[in-house]
Amino acid sequence: MPTQDVPKDTLPRYIQLSSALEFSRLVCALERPPRVSFLHEYDGKKILSVQMDILKEKPIVYYTPLENNGHYICYGLRSGREESGIVDSTSDSSKLYSPIIRIKSLPKTLMPGNGTPDRYQPIELEDVSSLAKMTWGIDDVPFPLFLFPHGTKWLLGAFMNFSEEGASYFCHVVLDYDPQKPFVKFSPANGSDPLFVESPSEHGYSYLKIIKLKDTHPLVDYGHLQN
Repeated sequence: MPTQDVPKDTLPRYIQLSSALEFSRLVCALERPPRVSFLHEYDGKKILSVQMDILKEKPIVYYTPLENNGHYICYGLRSGREESGIVDSTSDSSKLYSPIIRIKSLPKTLMPGNGTPDRYQPIELEDVSSLAKMTWGIDDVPFPLFLFPHGTKWLLGAFMNFSEEGASYFCHVVLDYDPQKPFVKFSPANGSDPLFVESPSEHGYSYLKIIKLKDTHPLVDYGHLQN
């Protein structure tokens, strides 16, 4: 008997970040303007979500559980440290704000799916400097770097498509430790090594934001990681 083709799963994949602060950094930090956040139910709980990529027609959505009600995600720096929360107004001009759009019910096309065999192909880079140079300068807005554990190591990298029809890649470096800093500071002008820092506040440098996941990313093809 002829086998039936299995329908391609193009439903979104939802991936949890490690904290609400990570989500605030993702939608606000280094963005012009901040991204819009969506509030809806997922797995029986209220979450805040934002789509960041498409993998073979499949939306890749990052989320965090909702902790407080309000109209905006508020993000800023005080004394070189990050602050974030959910507020009802945008009265503080020193802060960045992501509007929260409340979705009463999701259409079927935004319901979660997980059946796709498609994966990001890993490309290991030699150092953080190479990673910084690769992720900077596209429309003058850098890609966020995603950080997550894999075995005893940590992977730090960006998800990229080099062509609309081709494969998607995870360009990354392997770290022996969690840097526990939310930004990478580097200077294209002087060739100095990039540094992990607390805030993007020092003038004369370029910055990349780091977004930590709650768990290992589920859509990287780890079987093709270099030894």
